[in-house]
Amino acid sequence: MKRINILMGLLLILGTVACQNNAELEQRVTNLERRLVEVENKGVNTQPPVSMQTSNANMNQNPAVSGGPVFKFETTEFDFGRIKEGQVVNHTFEFTNVGDSPLIISNASASCGCTVPTYTNKPIPVGGKGKIEVQFNSQGKAFQQSPVVTVTANTSPSISRLLLKGYVDPNS
Repeated sequence: MKRINILMGLLLILGTVACQNNAELEQRVTNLERRLVEVENKGVNTQPPVSMQTSNANMNQNPAVSGGPVFKFETTEFDFGRIKEGQVVNHTFEFTNVGDSPLIISNASASCGCTVPTYTNKPIPVGGKGKIEVQFNSQGKAFQQSPVVTVTANTSPSISRLLLKGYVDPNS
């Protein structure tokens, strides 16, 4: 548990800088998330490396093949377009549990402090709907932005990602 807290702290620190859309830092965040999955599995990596592509591809997988709860998001990416620095953007990612058992979200965290996710915190029954609401505060976040929300649930894979993106015009 202590290792998980340390890794989550490191993830938050790196994530704060990742809001500046640096590809190298995004890769570091992905590597930290992969290590977190390994720690959660007691050091045994039973899954392929977690990446945005494999994570998002698995969110719409066939539940008959995988078993268990399965996310089916209406969309995993939201482009908020061009906004002025200081504006706050809100978006709701809606999903359905298309699996064969209740879906439970245990955590949703953002790659930076500028983004705050809230989520349905009760089990989502088979066929039920849930949502993850995300608020992005552009204060102090000029130029291209792409914060990532990492969702941990009792799905396979356990980590899924949601992306916000857009351009923030700096204050003069």
